[in-house]
Amino acid sequence: MPTGVIINASSVLLGGLVGGALGNKLTEKFKKEIMLVFGLCSMGMGIYSIAPMKYMPAVIFALVIGTGIGLSLHLGEAINRGGGLMQKPISKLFPNENVTLSHQEFTDTLVTVIVLFCASGTGIYGSLDSGMTGDSTILISKSILDFFTAAIFACNLGYVVSIIAIPQFIFFFILFLLAKLIFPLTTPNMILDFKACGGFLMLATGFRMVKIKMFPIADMIPAMILVMPLSWIWVSWILPLL
Repeated sequence: MPTGVIINASSVLLGGLVGGALGNKLTEKFKKEIMLVFGLCSMGMGIYSIAPMKYMPAVIFALVIGTGIGLSLHLGEAINRGGGLMQKPISKLFPNENVTLSHQEFTDTLVTVIVLFCASGTGIYGSLDSGMTGDSTILISKSILDFFTAAIFACNLGYVVSIIAIPQFIFFFILFLLAKLIFPLTTPNMILDFKACGGFLMLATGFRMVKIKMFPIADMIPAMILVMPLSWIWVSWILPLL
């Protein structure tokens, strides 16, 4: 049962509805400062996930090599283009209700929100972790942040934000199902290193949210694919030589 995926998608749906109803009642100061708290929470979740890491060299190799692959393939740009394609049908269902935003501002912001909810490192990691271990803690914690984030964005964009819950659920549910196929091939130490790698992405996401450093989160996603094989290689081939 993809409990975490359902809760996460529901939080975006409800947050978008609440934010659409609130309109512009929240001040810019409130929106800015609450985002700082969201960033802090993301950092805390990341540190919590990194702490049980078993084989640091394997995780570091995965992050460096995975990010290099992502940058080489321009993965971040591809995800942004995908968000742009999703934006077109969504914005047709819900035209720009906020006259304070130009059409271009509305489009650019909506693409950003689509990428944020559908292609975040935390969401991808949380969906895979939930599918492999049955632990939905990461996704449930993320849902709390996503509810308020969706509400704040919906204050500017309107109810269109709530519709993003649909593609988000589909994407995360697919990852959840794939994870069940991967789990039998893993070991407890590989899962710990996988969680640690996701923790680094959550930590980097927090830095982006508080605008300290704009890490290329989307380009770092391939690290999540590499970390478990590299953890196994480290244990099976390299450690016996040391």
